[in-house]
Amino acid sequence: ARLKPQCDGLVLNANGDPARFAAFGLPVIADGVADFPGPLAGILAALDWAAASRPDVKLVLSAAADCPFLPRDLVSRLYGALESEKAELAVAASDGQSHPVIGLWSVRLREQLRHALVVEDIRKIDRWTARFKLATVSWPTTPLDPFFNANTMDDIAKAERLAALDAGLG
Repeated sequence: ARLKPQCDGLVLNANGDPARFAAFGLPVIADGVADFPGPLAGILAALDWAAASRPDVKLVLSAAADCPFLPRDLVSRLYGALESEKAELAVAASDGQSHPVIGLWSVRLREQLRHALVVEDIRKIDRWTARFKLATVSWPTTPLDPFFNANTMDDIAKAERLAALDAGLG
C-alpha cells in the first residue's frame, strides 16, 4: 500500500513456496544466488528481474517488508538525492542510522553486485555500497520512525498504536 503509488510496479522477493504470497497478486522472485546470502541477493534478484522483464526500468527500489510506515515520499526523495548528488545509489536513514536495505539501485550495477556476492562473498550491504557514490537521505523520527520494524508480537502491538499517528500524517 505504501509503495504502490510511488512505483511503476511491485515484485516480492521471497524464497520457498511463492504460493504463500498469492493473495498479494504480485510476481514473486526467489534469490538467484544459492544458500540465502542475505539482502544483497534479494536486491540482485530484483535487478535481474527488472533487466529481464522490464528493460525500460533503470532503477529499482528495495524496501523491507517489516516496515509498515515507509515514507510516502520515499521514492521521490531518494531519486532527488540520487540526481542532485550525482550518486550511483541512494539509501534511507533515520535517527542517525542508515537503513541500507531501503534504497534505490541502478540496474546497470547488477553484474558488479553479482561478482561481489558470488566471487567476493560480500554479504553486508554497507561493504558493497561503499564502492560507489552513495546518497543517504534522512527522515525525521517524530511523531514516528518511518523505518520502524515490526517483527515480534510486541512490535505489531506497537505498530497498531502508531498507526493512529500515521493516519494523521497521510
